[in-house]
Amino acid sequence: MQVIQTIRDKGAAVVIAVIALSLIGFLLMDANSGTKGGGGFFKSLASNVGKVNGEAIEKSEFDRKYNAAYDMDKEQSAQSGRTTEPERIREQVWNQMVNEAIFYKEADKIGIDYTPAELNAFLYSNDPSNPMLQDKNMVDPATGKLDPAKVKLAIADLKKAKDKRLEMIQSRLTEPQRIASVSGKYFALLNASAYYPTWMQEKDKTEAKNFASISFVEVPFSVISDSTIRVSDDEINAYVDKHKKQFKQEEGRMISYVAYSQLPNSEDSANTKTIVAALKDSFVTAQNPAAFLARNASVIPFDTSYQAKAKIGSSATDTIIKQPIGTVYGPYIDGGNYVLAKVLGTKNYPDSVKARHILVPTADPQTGQPIMEDSVAKNKADSILTAIKGGADFAVLAKQFGTDGTKDKGGDLGFFGFSGPMVEEFNQQIFGKPVGTKEVIRTRFGYHVIELTAEKGSITAYKIAFMAKEISASPATISNANLNATKLSGQKTAKDFEAYIAKNGLQKFPSPLIKENDYSVGQLQNAKPLVKWAFDASVGDVSEPFNIGNQFIVATLDKVQGEGVQDAKQARQMVEGVIRNKKKTEAIALKLGNPATLEAAAAVYNQQVLTAGADSSITFTSFMIPNVGPEPKVIGASFNKDNQTKISAPIEGNSGVFVIKVNSIGTKPADTPEAEALRKTQQITTIRNQVGAGWFEGIKEQAKIEDNRSKYGY
Repeated sequence: MQVIQTIRDKGAAVVIAVIALSLIGFLLMDANSGTKGGGGFFKSLASNVGKVNGEAIEKSEFDRKYNAAYDMDKEQSAQSGRTTEPERIREQVWNQMVNEAIFYKEADKIGIDYTPAELNAFLYSNDPSNPMLQDKNMVDPATGKLDPAKVKLAIADLKKAKDKRLEMIQSRLTEPQRIASVSGKYFALLNASAYYPTWMQEKDKTEAKNFASISFVEVPFSVISDSTIRVSDDEINAYVDKHKKQFKQEEGRMISYVAYSQLPNSEDSANTKTIVAALKDSFVTAQNPAAFLARNASVIPFDTSYQAKAKIGSSATDTIIKQPIGTVYGPYIDGGNYVLAKVLGTKNYPDSVKARHILVPTADPQTGQPIMEDSVAKNKADSILTAIKGGADFAVLAKQFGTDGTKDKGGDLGFFGFSGPMVEEFNQQIFGKPVGTKEVIRTRFGYHVIELTAEKGSITAYKIAFMAKEISASPATISNANLNATKLSGQKTAKDFEAYIAKNGLQKFPSPLIKENDYSVGQLQNAKPLVKWAFDASVGDVSEPFNIGNQFIVATLDKVQGEGVQDAKQARQMVEGVIRNKKKTEAIALKLGNPATLEAAAAVYNQQVLTAGADSSITFTSFMIPNVGPEPKVIGASFNKDNQTKISAPIEGNSGVFVIKVNSIGTKPADTPEAEALRKTQQITTIRNQVGAGWFEGIKEQAKIEDNRSKYGY
């Protein structure tokens, strides 16, 4: 379920300007493209990056989707300030294409498809999810619904799309719309397949009504020290052999590596502090703070606005705002910088104001894509303002020309705080002006015709200039790390590598299993060169230094892992505790012997006889024993009638070994019809969730997936 949801989510951010182009891509496709035998999406070509059940994922198609995903991520990264990571995107595109290939094949088996006629009908519809409705030019202002004639003209124009334009169409609308439709139909069938038969209803009703009351002794595993129980490799291998599916191992490589940091050291920090401190006196006397910050390359640019205390965003805000105007505080560390702060002025603003507005947009608020020429939007906003100042009703014009959710409320924004939800440039142009102000202001979204209608409260805002230098590693620090890494890489054998590490007190990190197409190694991101080296090296080889992130990495190849199951070393972390507890259970049971009473069993390990279930909490469907925890084996034994006449044999639980005696098995009063109906509804929901969970992973596990990306350097 989660996998397909991820597939569906890939088309969530659709650009309006692109939507207008997006129709033709699917309309030109063969109705059966991508479903009948994998045609259209997965042509069998020699230049493929992989195969799914024998159907090729061609390199050209992979590259097309990667480029589209990269461009989209780059747009989003520019807005959020994060970095676009090519390897991460390439991995996502690969998983996407594999999942789609598997899913479409399954959908095709039961006749589920998505035809051009369906897309055409959808685009003419007034379904709220129809992207055409986002384009106000496509809507009839009299009815508020799509104008079929305009849609028809748009589609006719779109048939001219080709090349790069057509690629954008496919990636941003047609493919997401197709997966949304096909998966929606598939999930509808899955939900319909959820069946709760009468015999199961009666069984669940009985199990929910019956409850047990027990007395028990718990001997915790901790009575035997872990250090006294040895678990051999042979025992682990035997356990793995019986549970092969849990320990399935793909082909890969195991390495160990040493990391030499390129991050700044204490000397670098001290040098940066000295540099910043030397600027303090001149910063105090500087008459033009903006020029001073620019001239001295401050990593925090000059901000001309006044900020409330909550928005200043400095680790030393409380101290800074207490400084007299014109003084400089610092240097102090803030994040990775040494900073000087100069208070330039203060102002009192209303704590909150009330306003109304009419937005004439120049860009889509979600994507930032242009939707109207700036000059056209400015002229339109000025015309609206002129009409309002001439006596026109603001609310009427807001309903006619507004483009956001306030249009039906007369443009009313309600009260909002100085540090509230509005974008910064909006606040800076609103606050501090007298009630009754009517004007046009500019933000990143376009032009706002605004009227300030009320204000309340008071707040102090501060204008502060920050002179900041990043604490960065010096060339000497980086050179020294590189030199040390080079010395280690000069050790030619694994034995020499280990000896050098021991002699110099270095820390070695083992890696998880590395697969040939991985782009990360444990915590090391963008480590493709290291992965490639691991697959070209022989066991015991020592690598040259790799520059990864802020570290130089030197590795040795420990093991070439073939496809199969994990060995004892790999499986130990998961299995050792299980086998150890089983051995403890045997030792505890042997010492307990065959006690006739719970009191006798309790005396062996100086434990207490406890009770549970008198509150009807232990039913066959219970997950927990109150004050004990999840102990399904104990709950099951609580309904064994043999345990009513004598105490049970020792039971291996999750937290220890239990001996129990069933005091009674009773029956709760019958549920009311309402409670019974609710329980039935909940169970049907549970069954549907079970049907929807894990089915895709099961199908994917059976698929034959061939990954050839490494042949192309991906």
